Amino acid sequence: MEGGIDEIFERFLVESKIFRDRDKLLPDYVPNELPHRTQQIMQLAKILAPALGGYKPSNVFIYGLTGTGKTAVAKYVLRKLQEKAQDRVLFSYVNCRQNSTSYRVVAELARSLGTRIPFTGLSTSEVYRRFVSSLDRRGRIMVVVLDEIDHLVKKSGDDVLYFLTRVNEQLSSSKLSLIGITNDLKFTEFLDARVKSSLGEEELVFPPYTARELEDILRQRAAEAFNDGVLEPDVIPLCAAIAAKQNGDARLALDLLLKAADIAEREGASKVTADHVRQAQKEIEKNVTVDVIRTMPLHHKLVLLAVYLLEKEGARNITTGVIYNKYLEISRLLGIDPVTQRRVSDVINELDMAGIINARVVSLGRYGRTKIIKLSTSVRSIEEGLQEDLFMLGALEMVTR
Repeated sequence: MEGGIDEIFERFLVESKIFRDRDKLLPDYVPNELPHRTQQIMQLAKILAPALGGYKPSNVFIYGLTGTGKTAVAKYVLRKLQEKAQDRVLFSYVNCRQNSTSYRVVAELARSLGTRIPFTGLSTSEVYRRFVSSLDRRGRIMVVVLDEIDHLVKKSGDDVLYFLTRVNEQLSSSKLSLIGITNDLKFTEFLDARVKSSLGEEELVFPPYTARELEDILRQRAAEAFNDGVLEPDVIPLCAAIAAKQNGDARLALDLLLKAADIAEREGASKVTADHVRQAQKEIEKNVTVDVIRTMPLHHKLVLLAVYLLEKEGARNITTGVIYNKYLEISRLLGIDPVTQRRVSDVINELDMAGIINARVVSLGRYGRTKIIKLSTSVRSIEEGLQEDLFMLGALEMVTR
């Protein structure tokens, strides 16, 4: 056993046959050039440029599907702006999936200004006060990026957005501008009208990448990440083609390339092949489904649990009404207040869009049309995703007794 582990570790102590710099394929790396996003870069740069003259830039909403370059463009433009502004403009980036409460978001902003905030123990209003005080002492323009902002609002409401869009009224020496990034095109439906009008002063929409554009992105990163000649010619086109089918997701394309190279490295291969890409695809598809289910809101998980249980019981032609009745049964058993049937219908549509279930509309002749629902991902992935939530693990055990 010990000898086997030593052999694995020794292999990574010597120079890699595959990688020149593996980090260049990681999602948080922002290259010096962003292919096929010049238009969006220029638009955002024009919006933020007034900060260099001491003026508050407009707030910006950035929309686009996952992997369309939203975060990379925001970080790229802010990096360029920082080079010009030096210490005249302050910047803070907060990932709202990782910091999904008002307290955590404002605490992160305060910490970026050097103000120490404990993880717990203060009231949210006190954290707000300390942040405002710290920012005003700086006498600067501050640009705040709230990435995956939809996770914050769906979990904790829009109170912190209301505060941040009104904070300039409390500042005398500084000004604050917001950039909100989301891949939920219906996200603004969750916002108070006053927040929506203040936050959405400017809007940028990022279209999905085409297969050809994804190839350009991968070739640029591959030149930085890999040793010469280690990729077989069909590797990059295959990664791009797979990702193009998934709404032009550049993050998926990079994940595929990285995972394929990791598999080749573990095998001791000297080249990355199309077969490595296909192995990587299988691993990623399983992991992505589990991760999506794990991070879903509670009622999404309960609706998915209802579909899972109905299929397990052998139900056929499962309709929205049947799912809702099962969902009500589960909610009552767990002591949870159910949402309306209309909301459950919306959740079913969202699960369908995520590829976790398949909702197919069928004709009933003179009786109209109805939606037939079934699982479209593996039962094992659903079980793994639900069981990673301790509450849902208990719920599964309770409802399957």
